Amino acid sequence: MGGGPAGSLFTYFLLDMAERVGIDLNVDVYEPRDFSRPAPHGCNMCGGIISESLVQNLATEGINLPANIVQRGIDSYCMHMDVGEVYIDNPLFEKRIAAVYRGSGPKGIKEMKWGSFDGHLQSLSDKKGACIIDEKVTELRRQDGRIFIKTKTRTEQSYALLAVATGVNTAALKLLQKADLDYKPPQTTKTAIREYLLGTETIEKYLGTSMHVFLLDIPRLTFAAIIPKGDYVTICLLGDKIDSELLETFLNAPEVKGCMPPDWQWDKPACQCSPRMNVAPAPLPYGDQVVFLGDCGVTRLYKDGIGAAYRAAKAAASTAVFHGISAEDFRSHYLPACRKMTNDNRIGMVIFWFTKIIQRLRFVRRAILAMAAKEQESADNDKAMSMVLWDMFTGSAPYREIFLRTLHPVYLARLFWHSFMALIFPSRKIKPGLEGTERVTTV
Repeated sequence: MGGGPAGSLFTYFLLDMAERVGIDLNVDVYEPRDFSRPAPHGCNMCGGIISESLVQNLATEGINLPANIVQRGIDSYCMHMDVGEVYIDNPLFEKRIAAVYRGSGPKGIKEMKWGSFDGHLQSLSDKKGACIIDEKVTELRRQDGRIFIKTKTRTEQSYALLAVATGVNTAALKLLQKADLDYKPPQTTKTAIREYLLGTETIEKYLGTSMHVFLLDIPRLTFAAIIPKGDYVTICLLGDKIDSELLETFLNAPEVKGCMPPDWQWDKPACQCSPRMNVAPAPLPYGDQVVFLGDCGVTRLYKDGIGAAYRAAKAAASTAVFHGISAEDFRSHYLPACRKMTNDNRIGMVIFWFTKIIQRLRFVRRAILAMAAKEQESADNDKAMSMVLWDMFTGSAPYREIFLRTLHPVYLARLFWHSFMALIFPSRKIKPGLEGTERVTTV
């Protein structure tokens, strides 16, 4: 159930591994969305950022992204605060990220220039031999060791294994709770996503190939970003129950308006949605002959949901093919991968708790910008703050690794020094001196 990244990757890995060991499987994928259509029919309500590490991991699996899938390559971040801004280039020039659409584009799109990321993954599972059923599941039950599924037009089908990859923005979760599956959904919070049509030339002029992130002292706002994509920009807000009041406050912030063209109308998006996001895992992401993948099971906190889907899908498929499909099999071989993400998310919660404190302490915000700007000015490869910020924004590294880096004595000493200087010289200006740019950061 579910043909997004988690469902399609699970299907791909399942059929690939089964073929290698000589097991003949029949796999049906129930996905009512048509990813070849623009929002809302083909949309999976996501910002659509993919780190280079995930692109490389997919490539090692034989999964390559066609050129028409990547809307725009992101080569830097611009971090905006009320005390100034700083551009952060790829740390060590090794990490890259890509902006994609999960469907074929926003609502009202006139010209289909780009392909769907989810649609591409689904086509790979189709080529592996899966049967894609473009219908919504209406009935679900378990009986005599089998899972039975029915749709509005198809007769009831029986299955030995059910992989659930529906996400958390669907009524299908109620079917799971009614069925005898011992399933309790994950905790979620409300987010906000908006798309604005600006045109390629305007985007290049005002936003370039940078993803713009915002750490502002706005209550309940944890993180926000503006992502350039083709002719559109995507604005994403994460935090505690994002509502229209918080969204309006953010969109009217001077730091946001400073990134956009003068005639930008914040209240006239081309497309918008308010999806729910997993912020705590499902208590038990498996059962006898059933496994839960992606957002409806366990994912990473706030970042890298597609990367988490990849890791969970591969672990679940490996368990099913090489070990079995009982609850005990999934407990022994799938649960460890889930626990690894869950434990890492706990560290992530600590990091975001510190982030909220930083958002309220002006001199610390100035210190962080000064430290990052100094690193960007330097030709030295020791860019500790830049790498911490980059991995926080992209989700390219585990939260545990990021947290341990912030405990390094050299990192702490530099942060203390810049904090001290920010207190003594609150209006100091820094020119990062990035080659070929005229970027100026005020702290």
